[in-house]
Amino acid sequence: MPIYVKSEIAPLKRVLLHRPGQELEHLTPGTLDRLLFDDIPFLTGAQQEHDQFAQVLRDNGAEVVYLEELAAETLRANPGLREEFLKEFVTFSPNVDYREELYRYLLSIPDDKELILKSMAGVSFQELGASPKFSLPTMLNRQNNFVLEPMPNLYFTRDPFESIGEGVAINRMFSVTRCQETIFSRYIFRYHPEFAGKIRLYANGSEHYSLEGGDVLNLSPEVIAIGISQRTTPEAIENITKQLFADEQATIKTVLAMEIPCMRATMHLDTVLTQVDHDKFVVFPDMLESLRIFEITPAAKGGLHIRDTGGNLRDALQFYLHEERVELIFCGGGDNVAAQREQWNDGSNTLCVAPGKVVAYNRNTVTNRIFEEHGITVLKIPSGELSRGRGGPRCMSMPLNRERM
Repeated sequence: MPIYVKSEIAPLKRVLLHRPGQELEHLTPGTLDRLLFDDIPFLTGAQQEHDQFAQVLRDNGAEVVYLEELAAETLRANPGLREEFLKEFVTFSPNVDYREELYRYLLSIPDDKELILKSMAGVSFQELGASPKFSLPTMLNRQNNFVLEPMPNLYFTRDPFESIGEGVAINRMFSVTRCQETIFSRYIFRYHPEFAGKIRLYANGSEHYSLEGGDVLNLSPEVIAIGISQRTTPEAIENITKQLFADEQATIKTVLAMEIPCMRATMHLDTVLTQVDHDKFVVFPDMLESLRIFEITPAAKGGLHIRDTGGNLRDALQFYLHEERVELIFCGGGDNVAAQREQWNDGSNTLCVAPGKVVAYNRNTVTNRIFEEHGITVLKIPSGELSRGRGGPRCMSMPLNRERM
C-alpha cells in the first residue's frame, strides 16, 4: 500500500526526506527573514548531520526515500511532463519579465534529477545570463540576486503535505516563500507510477486557506489532531475535515482542533506536542494554560458538529485514545529556562520510530534525560546545523508507511 499512516507511534516502515542541498548556500543575511531562517547553516555540516539522521532511521527498520529522487523519477516516467511542470514552476518567479528565459534555461537541463535540484536551489540572474530589462519591477527584483528564489525549507518535508490514513492532503502553505514546495508533492502523487491513481488525495494545494503538515498528528485510526497555529487556519481545518468525513473508506471519525499560541517559537502543533509511546506525550508546558481543544465530528448533510471541550490536554488524550492514564512529559522538565531553551531547539519535536523509541536532537540534554527516566529509548542525532532552520526530527520527516497496530 503506497500510503498507510494511522498512528504517530507505530513502527516506521517508509519515510520521505530531503537531503539539504545548494539551496542552503543561497541564503544571505538579507534574505533570512523572508526565507524563514534565523541563521545560515553550514551546508557540509548540515548534510553530514542529515545523513546520520537517515542512517538512524534505516538502522531502525525504515526505508528512506528522498523527495528529489521521487520528483526526478516522476518526470522520467512521464515524457512531456517536465514542460508542464516547468510552466507551472516558473509562475513562482517574482520576476515576471524573465519567466520565459527562466523556463528555457531550466528546460535545457538534460538530466531530470539535475533539473529538480536546480529548481530547488534557485537560479541567479548571473546563471540565467539574460539581457537586462529596465522595467521598474524588474530592476527592484534584481536587487535580490535571484530570478528564482531558493527553497531552503525543503528539508522540512513534514509541511507541504500530510499522510492521513491511506491518503495525502497537499497543502497551501502559509508563507509565499514556501508555496512552490507543494509542486513537487503534487506531481509525485499525481504522476509517479508508485502513487498515481492508487491513493486518496484530500486536497491539491490550491485551497484559499493555509494548512501545514507540522500541525497534523495521527493519534489513532479514528482520531487526528490539527493545530490552529501561526500557519494553519481554522477555515483550512474545516475544509480538510469535511473531505475526510466525506470519504466513506476513511476511518477518521473525530478531528481535535487544538489552538496554540500564534508565534514563531510555536509555529506548529508538533513544536509543542508529540507522542512518544502509547500513553506518553512530550509537551511544552507553557502552552497548557492557553490551550483550547475543539472536538469536530460529522453532522447531517455534510455539516460539522463542533464542541469546545476546554483545554485539559491530559483528559482529552486519555478519552480519545481510550487510555486509563496518559503521562505528559514536560520539555525541559520543571525548569522554566530549560523548557524555553529546549523547546526553541525542538526538544518537543520528536519522531517516534516505534512505541517508546524516538529520534531527538542531542542538544536537548534535559528533555532527553527525562525521556530515559520515563522508559523512552532516545536515538540522539547531531543538530548543530540542522537546528538553525527551527525544526526537529519530526519536521524533517514525512512517514509514508507505518505498521498496522
